[in-house]
Amino acid sequence: MYVPSFNSFTDKKEIIAFMQRYSFASIVTVIDEMPVATHLPFLVKEENDRLLLCSHFAKANPQAKSITDNNSLVIFTEPHAYISPSNYEKETNVPTWNYIAVHAYGKATLLESPEQKAELLKHTINTFEAGYFKQWEGLPEEYRSRMMNGIVAFEIEVTDLQAKKKLSQNRTGVEKDNIIQSLEKSSDTNEREIADYMKQLKH
Repeated sequence: MYVPSFNSFTDKKEIIAFMQRYSFASIVTVIDEMPVATHLPFLVKEENDRLLLCSHFAKANPQAKSITDNNSLVIFTEPHAYISPSNYEKETNVPTWNYIAVHAYGKATLLESPEQKAELLKHTINTFEAGYFKQWEGLPEEYRSRMMNGIVAFEIEVTDLQAKKKLSQNRTGVEKDNIIQSLEKSSDTNEREIADYMKQLKH
């Protein structure tokens, strides 16, 4: 990912918090020299100084068959916002886009045993809807086994983490304030969140 020095995002704790907040990500791999992608919810966790990304494919997804062949790229992105040149002090400017993105690279390992799959699903449920876990546990064993047999579970140990904050860091103070005020008034949640991230940079 192209990251100009003024857009660099290097605080690992902050990067992980961003990945956990926007955890519905795109996993990209290469099959027969063609990049393919699937959109999945990820669990993002640190374990013994390792950063791990855990998720699962539907077994019918062709990408699942090649997940361990090469390195994977998982892209975490959102929010984003159009930035109008009307916010700038000079007329000689063009529109742009503000956003935050994290690219995580690593090799996938399959979680193949029923116990590993059950543990992954337990953590996934408790992360996204803890109240559902009791219902899941109460479902017939045969049904739960069938559901688990229909997935390919995996974890990726991140070996390269690239992160970028493009939040108008190269603009003047007046222009940043103009952009923040404009985005704060928006009815779009993405734009208001970008305004919040921009305000955090000012502290």
